[in-house]
Amino acid sequence: MIKRFLRKIMITFLIVIGVITIATWAFTNFYPSFGGNSGKSQKLGYEQSRQFNDGKFRNINPVPKEIGFIGTVSLAYKFLTTKVPNGRPNADLKPHKIDSTDIADYNGAARMIWFGHSAFLLQIDKKNILIDPMFGKVAAPHPLLGENRFNSEFPIAIDQLPKIDAVIFSHDHYDHLDYESVLKIKDKTDHFYAPLGVGNHLRAWGVKNLKITEMDWWQEIQFDTLKLVCTPAQHFSGRGLSNGQSTLWSSWVITSKNENIYFSGDSGYAAHFKEIGEKYGPFDLALLECGQYNQLWSDIHMMPEETAQAGVDVKARKIMPIHWAGFKLALHEWTDPIKRLEKKASELNLKVIAPQIGQEIIVKDSVTTYPNWWQNI
Repeated sequence: MIKRFLRKIMITFLIVIGVITIATWAFTNFYPSFGGNSGKSQKLGYEQSRQFNDGKFRNINPVPKEIGFIGTVSLAYKFLTTKVPNGRPNADLKPHKIDSTDIADYNGAARMIWFGHSAFLLQIDKKNILIDPMFGKVAAPHPLLGENRFNSEFPIAIDQLPKIDAVIFSHDHYDHLDYESVLKIKDKTDHFYAPLGVGNHLRAWGVKNLKITEMDWWQEIQFDTLKLVCTPAQHFSGRGLSNGQSTLWSSWVITSKNENIYFSGDSGYAAHFKEIGEKYGPFDLALLECGQYNQLWSDIHMMPEETAQAGVDVKARKIMPIHWAGFKLALHEWTDPIKRLEKKASELNLKVIAPQIGQEIIVKDSVTTYPNWWQNI
């Protein structure tokens, strides 16, 4: 009797495990937000890149550290069970609103509009350029798998954006490359620029191949009056359970006749910042990652003090912290990044700007100050 009972439990357990395994496999292989994967011919082409080795893209330094399945489960458990005081704003972050005609008819000095986290609209040389346009509610493949972003509204409704001349992506993580966002902008966008391999996701979501340019580190391309440079970062990639490091990650340099901008994407602190500064600096504005950090993954996300040093390394006249005030993806207080960054930047005599979501950022402006809007929220 007992043996029969135990046998039923074991069979039931195995059935449940089997169902979960099949469901997970089906979800990760057929749900569209996971994107596309590289084919054999593409991988052969990637072998021309110094960053591609043994079937994967690699950093210059031997990171990220492999923590294995048990380490991943342990980290996930810690993240899900640790309560972080002030981990989120007490209220929804309300953006400054901008009228669609103001964007469509803009013909002034190069400016940027922050949408929160790492997403920007850059208006430069009469062009509209989106950078890491993640407009999704959660930084996850499905709305049920992540916490809502801090701002439920944007400076302008996404469907009210005018024609987009170019979109630039830094890598394929969910908080930077979003399936629903691409669907909303793909038909009004002339061209997409991304690191090697990221184009597979775009093609899987219906973007025509002729509209996609994939680039390796240190490659330059002329986009009308602008020079775009795909520059190094120290990070990683992957959207599924089995395609880690299958696409490249990067930072970007955007240069016009009068302005020079650096966008760090996601990156741990390393020597590439100084190399980029020596080769392409100084920069009028450097948008630098500063948020979602922890000592456990400090090799692929900077601490705020390192963000300030990176600003010095790239020879920035002023820096703006990004990758904060958007999502809770780490275990620090949501205002910790800006507080620590400002303290270290003051020691280094480095100018920091921290505009509110939706506020106009004139790239070469050196006089505008922004209030500490994050206080008491």
